[in-house]
Amino acid sequence: MKIEVLLFASLRDRAGSLSVAVDLSSPQTVAALRETIASDHPALAPGLAASRIAVDSEFRDDDYTIPAGAEVAVIPPVSGG
Repeated sequence: MKIEVLLFASLRDRAGSLSVAVDLSSPQTVAALRETIASDHPALAPGLAASRIAVDSEFRDDDYTIPAGAEVAVIPPVSGG
């Protein structure tokens, strides 16, 4: 299955794009998505481990299986004051 992964903050800056397309054999877990993104887009790899993955607007653990047609976003940690 092909999904469009939305990127935010520093990951968006590194990619130079609002999103990246990822091909996953379905079904796949959030952990597999992280690995695929890191492999397909090496510039994003350093920020993926600390980032949260949202599937259909809810943060999900790495063992969560991503359903076909899901909206997926990668959100890196934010700091501020």
